[in-house]
Amino acid sequence: MHALTPGFCDAASVYLLQRWLVEENAYAVADPPQVEARRLALRVGTDAAEDWEGILPVGEVIVFPRETPYARALATRRTQLLDAVDAHTTERLTASGGDAARINRLLQTVSFLVVPLHLRGTAVGFIVGSRGPHRARFRLDEAAAVESLAARACVALDNARRYERERRTALAIRRSLLPATAQEFDGCRIAHDYLPAGHDNIIGGDWFDVLSRPGGRIGLVVGDAMGHGPESAVAMIQLRTAVRTLAGLDIAPAELMRRLDALACDTPGASFATCMYAEWDAQRRTCTFVGAGHPPPLIRGPDGRAAPVSLTSAGLPLGLGTGTYEPTVLHVPEPALLLLYSDGLVESRHTDIDQGIAALAGLLDSYAAAADSTDPGALQALGRRLLHDTPATDGTDDRTVLLAELTPVRN
Repeated sequence: MHALTPGFCDAASVYLLQRWLVEENAYAVADPPQVEARRLALRVGTDAAEDWEGILPVGEVIVFPRETPYARALATRRTQLLDAVDAHTTERLTASGGDAARINRLLQTVSFLVVPLHLRGTAVGFIVGSRGPHRARFRLDEAAAVESLAARACVALDNARRYERERRTALAIRRSLLPATAQEFDGCRIAHDYLPAGHDNIIGGDWFDVLSRPGGRIGLVVGDAMGHGPESAVAMIQLRTAVRTLAGLDIAPAELMRRLDALACDTPGASFATCMYAEWDAQRRTCTFVGAGHPPPLIRGPDGRAAPVSLTSAGLPLGLGTGTYEPTVLHVPEPALLLLYSDGLVESRHTDIDQGIAALAGLLDSYAAAADSTDPGALQALGRRLLHDTPATDGTDDRTVLLAELTPVRN
């Protein structure tokens, strides 16, 4: 719009077919009885689109009959040059009830231009331009220049639509995979946060979940499929779905991990995925841990000091078919804070992973000590701070934190 107005014409707008925007099938015939198009951008003189919002709102969907120059431009894929605004538009603007003086100025044109936007043989919209009485009519070479601009704009608009579709798909997958923002169970309050690697990724290989288990137990799991991006995300989705299915069975944590390992062997991209599973039993005041090559959880007890859980065995990554996983049962007689996380928080090119774990434990101590225990959002805020202030600052791997306030049931 800034390229066209006010230097080239007095008013201009861009319309895209509603069918194309919502990715429905094209019209059944080349010359349909009417077309529906959405006004995507507008500029009149030096005015911004907001100045005309009441008369010509951006985002409005308009139905154009077959006899209008807009429909003809789409059907023939040829630029339409007129000496005045078409009758359909004149009637629509006059009946809009807007500022009569402004509408009259807009309709006082000596030259009207409609240039179709088409992509790979399919009409997708059109550009409209007009000139008032103080200017010369559009010449054929000027119309050709707008056609060239339209061709470039159309490619950019298509790329933007494709990007937005992929982004919507990724966000929908991410929303469907994440647990509820804040979850509470008997004897357990949950908070979590997630940050994919890179600037453009929305989902990656990290996965986590909070699961209700038989007998009132709560399962907490954090895993990491190798790499990040779409391939890792697919493996992550399959592993997370498998864990949810297994969690519904009344099996021990070690057996759950063994079956997950067997499933990972047959899942493309899931080999060498790591995982940490924790199962909290508030009645028995125990937390059982089973690891598959994943960094150890951190637990902060009443003494106010966070430390890694000393696991019986770190376990081998999933998908290797070892079938051997040993549980670590920790007695938790007093309220404690449990942190499960992915290696993106503690691994970097410059420090040893043990140093990263120690630094993360220090952050957990300081942030938890400063948190307001009466604030219902304090746990979520704590997770967010840990995620973004992690010792591993290179941002080359996905980051996940899963926090749980464990509160034993008093008998």
